[in-house]
Amino acid sequence: MKDYLLLMHADTTSTIDDASWGAYFQALQASGSFDGGSAIGAGASFRKGGAPRPVDATLDGFIRVRAESLDAARAFLAGNPVYEAGGTVEIRELPKDG
Repeated sequence: MKDYLLLMHADTTSTIDDASWGAYFQALQASGSFDGGSAIGAGASFRKGGAPRPVDATLDGFIRVRAESLDAARAFLAGNPVYEAGGTVEIRELPKDG
């Protein structure tokens, strides 16, 4: 199994109610592949030399899941409130070191 992050952006085209998040998290927990997540607040960007890239203000939260492949991780988009409301969800693999 590989680890993936689902990165939710704050660019939905319709509103999301709390009940949809509850149902989604129940489904993730039932899958046995859910490893947590959180909303993401404001922050800052830093770079030792030169100007840093700007913080992506639309990045709003993350969910960590386990799946066999990127295609399998894509299945977790079904029911995701951000995705279902027309928003962007990035899926990124978390490579294992060494």
